[in-house]
Amino acid sequence: MTEGVRTSLNPEPGAAPLVALEALPDGVPFALDAEVDGVAESLILHRSGDRVRAWLNICPHAGRRLDWAPGRFLLSKAGQLVCAAHGATFELDAGECVAGPCRGQSLRAVPVVVIDGTVRFA
Repeated sequence: MTEGVRTSLNPEPGAAPLVALEALPDGVPFALDAEVDGVAESLILHRSGDRVRAWLNICPHAGRRLDWAPGRFLLSKAGQLVCAAHGATFELDAGECVAGPCRGQSLRAVPVVVIDGTVRFA
């Protein structure tokens, strides 16, 4: 896991390498620690083929982490991310809550890109 990456939610495109694409399991949420806007944060990265999406690891319902243990996430039978605290369920395309106490809200996206096999902040 990469730690201590300094970035902003709007840095130079392609800046701040986070992790090699090949290190991310396809279709499984992956936790990564990084510094976002000067604050240490846990991120959730989700790889689907060559596409990677990232969000802050914070449930919009109660402000808690979504993982039940560091880096360990619950998934529904449909492959959706489930908050371990209150059961909010998020689809992994746009991070929108589709069931539970924060239905209609979304995870806070962190823009990332894949350049030359490396995931970087966008």
